[in-house]
Amino acid sequence: MSDKVIITGIEIFGRHGVGELERRRGQVFKIDVEMDLDLVKAGFSDDIKDTVDYAEVIYDIDRIVSGPPRNLIETVAEEIAETLLKSFRRLERIKVTVHKPNAQLPVKYADAAVSIVRWRR
Repeated sequence: MSDKVIITGIEIFGRHGVGELERRRGQVFKIDVEMDLDLVKAGFSDDIKDTVDYAEVIYDIDRIVSGPPRNLIETVAEEIAETLLKSFRRLERIKVTVHKPNAQLPVKYADAAVSIVRWRR
């Protein structure tokens, strides 16, 4: 599938991390999603029901990232992928990247992130 809906740079405050300080202070996480689906019908119909609604996607992501703390951003990414594949039947594949730009590391760095790719089963 070559059709994609891509949303990048979603910024949401959350309290994920292994350390107690990370959970207490929290931080802004950045999320990117790349969703593969057939967009031919949407391109001709001009109807939101033939694609995915960005607002609903972002709402689901916000609920997860701002929700209960997880130790790992891998877990956050997995929950986002699973939720979106269940919520949007048109999705065939999803790539989720969770950025944690303010992870508590002993050296200066630009970003820490995980990316996962999941398919409809």
